[in-house]
This record gives sequence, structure tokens and C-alpha cells, in this order.
Amino acid sequence: MNTTLTLAMLAAAGAALVIQNLLMVRITQSVSTIVITLVVNSAVGLVLLVSALLARNGVAGITEALSAARWWWLVPGLLGAFFVFAGIMGYQRVGAAATISLLVASQLIAGLAADALKADNPLSRLGMPSLLGAALLVAGAYLIVRDRV
Repeated sequence: MNTTLTLAMLAAAGAALVIQNLLMVRITQSVSTIVITLVVNSAVGLVLLVSALLARNGVAGITEALSAARWWWLVPGLLGAFFVFAGIMGYQRVGAAATISLLVASQLIAGLAADALKADNPLSRLGMPSLLGAALLVAGAYLIVRDRV
């Protein structure tokens, strides 16, 4: 996949996340607990992905996944469920723009730290343009969130 297509896919995924969260807020408003919304979201994803694995690799794919599984494989799912939960709560309580700006700013800071940690020369990953961009994004997030709190 070329870079342009990858960037377009990321932009589409960002827009899809906003739509997903708006719909999940709507679901949450019609049921007794946000947990129902999270279960529905996870179940749909699980069915879709298991179906794709079966279509691609058959039962051997399921067997491979089960035999290779480790306890720590649960951590990404827990983190993902937390992310979705926090997003729904944010959309409900502070709105879409504040939620997204804070999520994106915190992801950027964590991403810069992750890139710096894996680099042979961490300072090469944290050049002035990256730091300035991060500072501007954090400042923008602050300006959006400050009016919501």
C-alpha cells in the first residue's frame, strides 16, 4: 500500500471513529448501561474478524491463534475497551470536539515518546518540528477543552 493510500485510509478511519462514537452514544442512551454498548461493539468486531480469519485460513487459523495465545494478549483488548469506553463517556459529557482533541493530543505525546524510546538516537526523533507540532496540537486541545470543563 502506498503512502498516499495509507494516509487516506487513516483520514477515513478518523472520520469513521467520530461516526462510531456518535452512534455508540445513541445506543447507550437507549439501554440501561454503557456495558451493553461495549458488548455489542466488541461482538460485532469479533464476529467480523473471526469470519475473515475463517475465510482466509479456515479452521487452521483459529487453531493457530488458540495455540499461540499468551495471557498478555488480553492487554490490547483491555486497552481498546478502555479507549472506547472513555470515548463514549467523553462524547456524552464534554462533546465530540473536546474528546477528540484530548485523545489526539495524548496519543501524539505517547507516540512521540514511543518513537523516541525505540530510536537509536532518541533526540533525532524529537526534532524541533515534531516538538513544535506537538506543542501546537496540545495548545489547540487546551483551547477546545477549557470551555467544556
